[in-house]
Amino acid sequence: MYFDKFIGIDWSGDKNNFQKGISVASCQIGNEVPQIVKSSEMYWTRSSLIKWLNEEIKKQRNLIGFDFAFSYPFYDKFSYFPGLKDSPFHVEKLWELIDIINLSSKNFYGGEIWINKTYGKFFNSPKLKGSHFSSRRRYTEIIAKKKILSPSPTFNCVGPGAVGTGTLAGMRILNLLKNKTKIWPFEELNFPTKTVIVEIFPSYYFRLSKIKPKKKVGYTIENINKSLDFFNSQPLKKNQIIGGPDQDDADSIISSAALRFLSTDKKNWNVPNLSKKEGWIFGV
Repeated sequence: MYFDKFIGIDWSGDKNNFQKGISVASCQIGNEVPQIVKSSEMYWTRSSLIKWLNEEIKKQRNLIGFDFAFSYPFYDKFSYFPGLKDSPFHVEKLWELIDIINLSSKNFYGGEIWINKTYGKFFNSPKLKGSHFSSRRRYTEIIAKKKILSPSPTFNCVGPGAVGTGTLAGMRILNLLKNKTKIWPFEELNFPTKTVIVEIFPSYYFRLSKIKPKKKVGYTIENINKSLDFFNSQPLKKNQIIGGPDQDDADSIISSAALRFLSTDKKNWNVPNLSKKEGWIFGV
């Protein structure tokens, strides 16, 4: 086993002072059930989460999964932002660009880009549907859809399933953490290594274990435990409270268990070279 701890993070890109939708779960080597990690405040913020992660990074080798897209489509048009002369060519430059455009926003919020005259037109946002917006897909999303399920297009920032707002905030986080961790699959990994950050998709892990949310109910403890069993984890207690506005605890718990289980298979680390620009959902 390459890591000591496995941290699954159900993410949120909202503009509020606290992010009620952020949920964090972690587990150690073995098969003990992942535990929800509570913030020292009532709810997590992106800033308090990063402060906590910085301490975890110092303690042990972690595999950390974030539920947002680590990059934008590139190879469909051979550009992140087609038609722009200054469109970044490397993913780290993309993260840096997103961070710079949103520097005036606290708590790593990323929505300031929507009013940027140059880049805002590429997004479907609450501000406007940009003239250059289209439902572009990264290769990992195309493969995920063929196998099981795909997330929303990365430039879409509207609707309950949209990942765009969280992705913008997430890229600011990656820009901050890139020198403290290895961010996969953009960097070569030589095991054993320090903390590694990967992109996750909790709904994909549930579907991989043949579990779908029930209408109006979501995930029951029984169904979560069936999924945990698939990932060789002990079950939750029957009285476990699954918190979060959208059952976010269920997503972080299953992601933590899936990271531990999937990381032992070398095939999951072996992904196409185009992922160096577009990223890859771990386990797809």
